[in-house]
Amino acid sequence: MFKAVMIEKSADGTQSVAIRDVPEDQLPEGDVTVRVEYSTLNYKDALAITGRGPIVRSFPMIPGVDFAGVVENSQHPDFAPGARVILNGWGVGEKHWGGLAQKARVSGDWLVPVPAQLTTRQTMEIGTAGYTAMLCVQALQREDVTPDKGPVLVTGAAGGVGSVAIMLLSRLGYHVVAVTGRPEEEAYLTGLGASEIRARQDFSTPGKPLDKARWAGAVDVAGGVILANVCASMAYGGVVTACGLASDMSFPSTVAPFILRGVTLVGIDSVMCPKHRRLAAWAGLAELIDAAKLAAMTSDITLDDAIEAAASLLDGKIRGRVVVRMP
Repeated sequence: MFKAVMIEKSADGTQSVAIRDVPEDQLPEGDVTVRVEYSTLNYKDALAITGRGPIVRSFPMIPGVDFAGVVENSQHPDFAPGARVILNGWGVGEKHWGGLAQKARVSGDWLVPVPAQLTTRQTMEIGTAGYTAMLCVQALQREDVTPDKGPVLVTGAAGGVGSVAIMLLSRLGYHVVAVTGRPEEEAYLTGLGASEIRARQDFSTPGKPLDKARWAGAVDVAGGVILANVCASMAYGGVVTACGLASDMSFPSTVAPFILRGVTLVGIDSVMCPKHRRLAAWAGLAELIDAAKLAAMTSDITLDDAIEAAASLLDGKIRGRVVVRMP
């Protein structure tokens, strides 16, 4: 038996969630079984646990879009028992039982090794949010957005993706402008490396098709009107990486930024991202992460705390990263 957060749905469509003892022989198919040491609580996990978003594709479901731990059993050639591994995405916690549990069984093709410089806990302090932030930063670099081109905007700055993006961009020498709806977090954001703080309300109402050109690059987790306003205020040749929908799934923009300023909008998908980019992202994270700042942005909860914490995360009461340690 192992402990897990289990989401179930009754015949009348009512969702329930609780900590359950689950027989190990009920684990889904896969060629690697992992003893999970740490998982995290991400925005998508919180939507799944609370039922506020249609994340779960089949029931019963163990949520948790990522985890880190040690291989117990393996039929995969790349991973022997005792190997330290990370999983991000691939539909775990949505279609396949995920990481908010003491055990997980998955395809070895979904796993990457823990970089030698990092502990399993640190990989979950980074988590899918930090890995996504690194994908955004590397996309900006591929598009030749260098620090000398101008400031880079980060929306949802006090959240998991935003916090790590600020840390990484600052470490690389960029002038980072943080957008947040939580003015009380100014000291936290400047501590991560933000040079300026902008209020979310400056971006949250419909604006002009083209606004004053300000930003060389942007990392957007919000979508909706916020993303539209970010695109409208990009400098010529600016690049926006879009990785979330914390505000809205819509995109009420025009073609003006793209055809008049040559703005590029790059979609960032962390779930099905090819393995070579995953490995590159984790190598970059191992090199750039400031361990002290990472620890300072992270709160620690137990598996038993995860259900209650999910609602707090969606209500904007949690900043940075949330690591879930297994019993």
